[in-house]
Order: sequence, then C-alpha cells, then structure tokens
Amino acid sequence: MNELQNFPFTVELSFSKVLEMLKKRMEQSQSSITKNYLQSIIDYAASYPELIAGISDCDNMDQYKEATTILLDNLFPAALTRNEIKAACIPFHNELFNPTKRFASILKNAGPDFELELRNLDRKSLYVMGCVIILNTYYGYDIDYIKPMYYDIPDKNGIWRSYRATMNADFIYIEPTENAVEITKEIANTLIANVDDFEMWEKYFPINSWKMKGIAILSLTDVTIDDSISDLKSTLLADKSFKDGSIKQFSEIFQSIYNIPDLRIGFTEFNSDSDSFNKMEGNLADSFILNEEKKNDCRRSMCEHSYNTLVRDKKYFVIPDTHKYAEQNEYNLLAENLLTQNIQSCILAPIAKGNRLLGVLELASFERNKLHSLNATKLDEVMPFLVSTLERKRFDIENRIKAVIQSECTSIHPSVLWVFEEEAKKFIANQNEGKFASFKDISFEDVYPLYGQIDIVGSSEERNKAIQKDILIQLDMVDRILDLALDSSPMPIYEQVKFRIEEFTLNIKKSLNASAENEVFNLLQHEVNPLLNHLNTQVPELKESIDLYKESINNDTGLIYKNRKNYDDTVQLINQNMATFLDRKQQEAQLIFPHYFERYKTDGVDHNIYIGASMTPSNKFSKVYLYNLRLWQLCTMCEMENNFYHKQEGAELQLDAASLILVFSTTLSIRYRMDEKKFDVDGTYNARYEIIKKRIDKALVKGSDERITQKGKIAIIYSQDSDAEEYTRYIKYLQRKEYLGPQIEYVELEDVQGVVGLKAIRVDVLYTTKLPRKGAEEIITYEDLMEILD
Repeated sequence: MNELQNFPFTVELSFSKVLEMLKKRMEQSQSSITKNYLQSIIDYAASYPELIAGISDCDNMDQYKEATTILLDNLFPAALTRNEIKAACIPFHNELFNPTKRFASILKNAGPDFELELRNLDRKSLYVMGCVIILNTYYGYDIDYIKPMYYDIPDKNGIWRSYRATMNADFIYIEPTENAVEITKEIANTLIANVDDFEMWEKYFPINSWKMKGIAILSLTDVTIDDSISDLKSTLLADKSFKDGSIKQFSEIFQSIYNIPDLRIGFTEFNSDSDSFNKMEGNLADSFILNEEKKNDCRRSMCEHSYNTLVRDKKYFVIPDTHKYAEQNEYNLLAENLLTQNIQSCILAPIAKGNRLLGVLELASFERNKLHSLNATKLDEVMPFLVSTLERKRFDIENRIKAVIQSECTSIHPSVLWVFEEEAKKFIANQNEGKFASFKDISFEDVYPLYGQIDIVGSSEERNKAIQKDILIQLDMVDRILDLALDSSPMPIYEQVKFRIEEFTLNIKKSLNASAENEVFNLLQHEVNPLLNHLNTQVPELKESIDLYKESINNDTGLIYKNRKNYDDTVQLINQNMATFLDRKQQEAQLIFPHYFERYKTDGVDHNIYIGASMTPSNKFSKVYLYNLRLWQLCTMCEMENNFYHKQEGAELQLDAASLILVFSTTLSIRYRMDEKKFDVDGTYNARYEIIKKRIDKALVKGSDERITQKGKIAIIYSQDSDAEEYTRYIKYLQRKEYLGPQIEYVELEDVQGVVGLKAIRVDVLYTTKLPRKGAEEIITYEDLMEILD
C-alpha cells in the first residue's frame, strides 16, 4: 500500500499512546520488578521526544530502529518472534518497522521488488474507510464498514500465499484541523445512506482536514489453505464445466493448498457402461493413470487393490513412493505410466455421486513422500464441489450428445444408442478442436433379421366401402333437397342437377374408383354448392334442410366424412393398441438378448428386428438367442392376433387381421442412412431381403388365386428347408401350449417380380375368450371367436 497523498487526514508516527499505556501499566502493577522495568522504558523514551510528539517524515526510520524495538518490547514478546507474523506500521502508509522474525523472513522471500498491497481495495474505498474511522473514533458512532483485509505474498518457491490482516488501532488518536467540517448526526446518516457517493464523502471530509497520530500493530494470519479452497469452490461453482485454462488455474490453487510448487493436476473420467477410464474430451486435462492412451479397461489400468479402493469403495488411493509401489506390484501398467511421467508420489481421489463413480482427480508430485495419506485429507472439503462440477459437465455432454443425435439421426432405439453416442462424442471433440465435424454412417455387420406384420384384411376394400357409403349419403341428401325445391318452385335447372345426382348415385352403387370419386367432388363443388347457396336465399323453406346438409359435411374437404372417419378411427385405435402391446412385449424380448427393434403403423403394424454380435460388443452372442427371439416372435404374433380381436368387442365396425412372419436364414449388414434417418440393409445382395418384405404379403399360393395371408392364420415365409424344420418345432410347442391349431399347411408360393423359390407354413391361430392370456381360458377357433364377437 503506497503512501496516500489525497486522504481525509494527515498521518504522523507517534508513540504517545504507547507511552500512556506503559505509564498506566506501571501505576497498576503490584510487582516492583515490573514497575522498575516499565519505568526504565519510560525514562528511555524521554530521550526521544520527537517519537512522542510525532514524526511526519518517516523516510529515515532506520535511525530509530533500536528505539522502536525497545518501546515496543511489551507488544512484541521475543519468545513469539519466530511464530507470530506481526509488525508496527504507520497507519495507511506502506512503512513497516519492528517486524517479527517470521514476518521479516516472509518479506525477504518475497524478493526485493515486492511491494505490500492490500487485495482488492481501491483509493475510494480506503478514503471512505478513513472517514468511517473518524466517525467511530472521534464522534463515537458504531458504523460497521471495515472489510476483511488480505495480503498476497509469494514465498521463496514463487507460490502465492494468502494472509488475513488485522489492525490494532489502540495506539492511534484523531483530531480535527481548522479545515475539518463538523459532522452532525443528520450528516452522518446521510453519508451512511450514500456510501457510493464519493464526492459527498469528500465534501464533508476534505483532504487533509483531520490529523491521525500514533502507530498501528499489523498482524497477519496465513490463510492460504482456506483461501485457496474458497477460490477453488468459487471457480467450480462459477464454471458450468471444465474449459481451457481451468486445469492451470486448478493446479495453481492446489499448489498453494499443498505448498508444492511442482504439483500437477490430472483428471480421468470413468465410464460405468464399459468399466473403463477415459481421457477428458478435447484433452482439457492430463490423465496420469492413462498416460498416452485415450481409453483403457479399469482392471487393466491398475492393480486389484487400487481398483477396489477407487472404483468399488470410492476411497482415496495414495502412492507416497511410486518406486516402492512398482516393486510391490510387479511394475503393473499404473506403476509404469506413473514412472514414465516421473511421478514419484500421487493421490488418486474418486469423484463420486452417491454410489456412482464419475471420475478420478489426480494429484501428482515429482518428489517422493510429498503426497501421502495425511495430506490427502485436505481434499475432503473440495470434493463435493468437484462432484457438482463433473456432474454439470456430464449433463452438458449428455445434452450435447442427445442434441447431436436428435439433429443428425432423430429417434434412436436404446439397444444401439451406445454407438451413436460414441460417434457423437467424436463429433463434439472435432468441433471443440476446430476440426471438420461430420456424423459418419453407422453400420452393423453380420446381423440376423426378423420381420413380422399383422395387417387388416381387405383394408382397401373396407376403406372404399366407407367412402362409398359417405358419398351415397351425401348424394341422397342433395337429391332430397332438390325434390323439395321442385315442389316449392319448379325450375328446369333443378331437374337437370337432380338427373345428374341420380346418375352418379347409380354409378357409385355399382363400383367406386378414383375417377368416379373425383367426378362426384367436382359435381358437388361446381354445380351443387352454388345451387344450394341460391336456394338458401331464394327459398326460405329449404333453409333448415340446407343447413343440416352443410353441418353434415367436412369443412376442409366439402364431403361427408362419417363412415370414413369411423373406419380411420377404428384402424387408428387398433393400430395404437397393437403398437403399445408390441412395445410392451418387446421390452421383455430385450431381456433375451439386446437387439435392435423398430415398428411401423400402416393398415396394421409391421416390425423389424436385428440381432447379432456387432450390436452388443459387451455381450457374447450365441445363435441360441436368435432361436429364442424367433420363438418369442411367433408367440407374440399369436397374442397380437388375440389382442386385435378383443379390442374390437362392441365396436360398430368389425375388421379382420392376417399375420405373417418372414424367416431369413443368412446374416446381412445394415447401415443407418443419415439422409433418410433410418436403418436400411447395406449392399446389393442384402437388398433382396427388402424386396421380399415388400412383396410377400400379396404373394399367392402356387397354382391358385389364394393369397398366402389369410384371416385367422399365421403365414411363415421361408426359403430353406432347415428353416421349415426349425419353425415346425416351434409350432408343435405352441400347439401344445394351445396358441396354435392342430392343422399345419406346407405350401409353395407363386414367383413374384424379383422373388422366386419361396415357401410357407400356414397354421391356425387359437383365440381365448378373454385377455390377458393366462392359460386357463377357454380356447376357441377363429370361427367360434367371430360368433362371440357378433
């Protein structure tokens, strides 16, 4: 703190109050020894009258070094000089004298160019502080304004240490000069209410309008650890995540906490899914555990004891002597990595949220025994804040990953989400490093496909019937209105439009095609509607009928939408129920073995399943899982057939379903198409599978006009005899479980474009009288079920 020229008071060094204290103690003392000692100091002070009267020029204080030491002997016990950090000073000046040996050593280590300055205290704040001291000391106010004061002083190693300062002002007195302004209570209250109005404070406390005389006793307390921990907490709370420069800042803070100039900080992330250690994205921090590697299995990275301590028990693992640790553990990978980096001692601290390990904080030193179990406990206070920061970082990364996947891939099935997350991490890492970032295609090799569908039988015919009914109803309503119009006020145009309506009615009753529907729409829009608008205004008695007609038609299409809506609503409800049922059953199937699943709703529900080793590298794949999934699929299709009909109980519209399963005996490759946002087969040969899927539901039994898919039956399409043998075993099992009927048909299919040589097994589905199926219900055939539903 440099000497202040512009201040509310002038400052003089004076020992008058110290002398008053000595005289008072002598008068109160009962000991003759003490009295003689104090009298000798008082007599000694008489030989330096200028120190008592006051010295304004303090540039030549060296000549008074012995005198100040003797006069302050009572306040600076020699026994404490190596422990206390204390010195006398001229108030609000940078002059220190009579420092304790510890204080003198601290200043010496700081270097000859170091100047002692208070932290974060500007001139205006000091000026107001001086004014408040006047108000409290001279006027007797009790205004709390003094802020905690800190000095930052480097040690001999260049590590900045923090010291909290306290100032004893018992040996100071203040008096006004002729320029001082009398401060009334009203003025004082105004000043307190306007602490930021510096000009007001200067107005009532002009520069050098007061005089301060005496000495102050400055005492320092080393609060480096507390202050560093506070700084670390503030940094961690302020930062939403780790960023460039964070590790350097953390290293400096931990160097102060541990007083180790070469202390290094590292972070290693933990992936619970793969039980592996990973480096932080963007190389934001070193990993002493991994060294040059970006990822490694936890158990391979360290010994069993360190793994159990860190990963399982979430406790500090301390290595005070790396060479000794290496010898005891046969120079395992952890020891080799540490020695390669010349780390002689280290602390590995788990960053854990509850029972979930998030990562490892690494403190490393190039000296043996610098880091050990005793000083590891210094981390206890900061670990919760590190946990919060790493949690925020993890959430931020997860949100970014999800955002990338959502924008690049749309919704992804959980079974393959892991590979998209890995690609998203690479995408983000490239962005962070300023590289070109593109999301690569995701592919899986050698997977087995399973396909199934349950479709509404004759959906096109049912939809056309519904449309036909609506058109006929609408034409009939128009015809009735025209009859009324002819009765009320006959006109030839009415007869001509009526003729057109009746002609269209006859044609629609015979058959409905796309052109007929379009012609009816044009007739209604261009001939009927203008005529009805005319009648509505010219023939009042027709208004009620015309209003009823307009209320019956859809505002958007201009057509009646009753039966078609009933059909669409029924199909939508059935599809939603079947999709929900399949989704619930599919969750059970994931327990067999993790696999990819997707379904689509059209006039029914289709589903694709892909299973294979490449999709779940952490699980060992066996064809047994494929067989289990095929049996699950067949069983689920039977249950979906039951669900399909039971959801229609009491419905006005009754629909039928036909189910199909495609067996593909060889593996194929699938690729996620970034432009289409979906998985598709990869390669020309594999495309045959997609062709078969699109055409088999319309395939015919060889030598007949009968479609392979029939209501009340499940058709299993295959090409290899081994597939027929496999599914025959499944069918017999489900016959015994009363899912399927006793009759099995083996048929060949007519060739369709691009697909030849297909065969099929067809078997009846057995239905239950109620759901869910528990095995005790009455088992019935499709015909019996239709009777119950009717």
